Amino acid sequence: MQVSDYPLELEFRPSIEDIAAADWNRLARPYPSPFLEWEWLSALERSGSIAPQNGWQPYHAVLSRGGQITAVAPLYLKSHSMGEFVFDFAWADVAEQMEIPYYPKLVGMSPATPSVCFQTLVDPAEKHTEVNSTLLSGVDVLLEELELGACAFNYVEPEFADILERHGYIRWKHQNFIWENPGLHDFGEYLALFRKNQRRNIRRERASIAQQGLEIRVLQGAELTQELLRLMNSYYRNTNEQFGPWAARFLSNEFFPLLAEASAREFTERSIVLVAAYDAKVGSEPVALSFLVRKGELLFGRYWGAAGFYENLHFELCYYRPIEWAIAEGIRSFDPGIGSAHKVRRGFVAVPNYSMHRFRDPRMNALMGMHIDRINEMEQQQIDGLNEMLPFTRSSEGES
Repeated sequence: MQVSDYPLELEFRPSIEDIAAADWNRLARPYPSPFLEWEWLSALERSGSIAPQNGWQPYHAVLSRGGQITAVAPLYLKSHSMGEFVFDFAWADVAEQMEIPYYPKLVGMSPATPSVCFQTLVDPAEKHTEVNSTLLSGVDVLLEELELGACAFNYVEPEFADILERHGYIRWKHQNFIWENPGLHDFGEYLALFRKNQRRNIRRERASIAQQGLEIRVLQGAELTQELLRLMNSYYRNTNEQFGPWAARFLSNEFFPLLAEASAREFTERSIVLVAAYDAKVGSEPVALSFLVRKGELLFGRYWGAAGFYENLHFELCYYRPIEWAIAEGIRSFDPGIGSAHKVRRGFVAVPNYSMHRFRDPRMNALMGMHIDRINEMEQQQIDGLNEMLPFTRSSEGES
């Protein structure tokens, strides 16, 4: 009897550690995002960053035939909405006013990672239609059995969003940023895309780095010591402490070293990249760091922080030097993370992303369905408004 002759079975497991890294990564590695790989998800769990005590109970979907894993999806039972970057608090308030349970809910995403990547990870030999039908039917049963208020899939890949929509999920549009490399050869060609005033502004911002006595280095591989990663954690905390109750601190002290340790154990296309600023007047360790992840031709900006204030250093470490390095490395796309409109001034285009929602109570489905078109229209207007601010020359606008 061949494996394909066995029925497709679905189960949910309470930890990524209950699934062999080789089984998970056999399915995850062909996908473009690094944030669905076993090492990333494991570091989140093992570090205690994503754990039941923090309101994240792993509940990963595993589909198999004849004992062989053929599809997986990272899922979590949530008792709140923090760390999702979808900001569904208004819907939770509406449900409370209607005395409809909203939590706990089931969430599919790479936790605390606002980057478009989520989809079911499927063996190429499997039929995606059957896998996703089995998964989503199982989720429907789970909503009833556990009396969950809702299920949401966040930062979903477009094709998976279409599948979810056909299954009755409601599509909610959001906004993030992306930089696409049009085939540049150096940073000078990048500058040439901008209008004269913004070219001058970028040159002035970059010149101020050297004027402050700072040296910038891109660090990878063996250069990423445990000391540097502990320092990255310290700077990550510094950044979040500036925002008080609105901070987005979800990673524990152990996350960065654990991720580096896991990544070093085997060769992978995914690699950590640190962009470091050194000030010889202060000492030998960096005074600021940005933390990026590369996979193949894609680059993702995630975290940044500094020991103190340096003018324009955020722009240099998080945008200009990563773009300069990305061009030299032949990287075709750079996701800088969500954030404010200053990204547009540096050439990042506003683009839509989607979360997909389904509620156990039909009244919430009807209410969201009634208003979502207008909400999505307003979000598109915000995206269009941001892109009207892009400081490109007319010729580069035409090329894009």
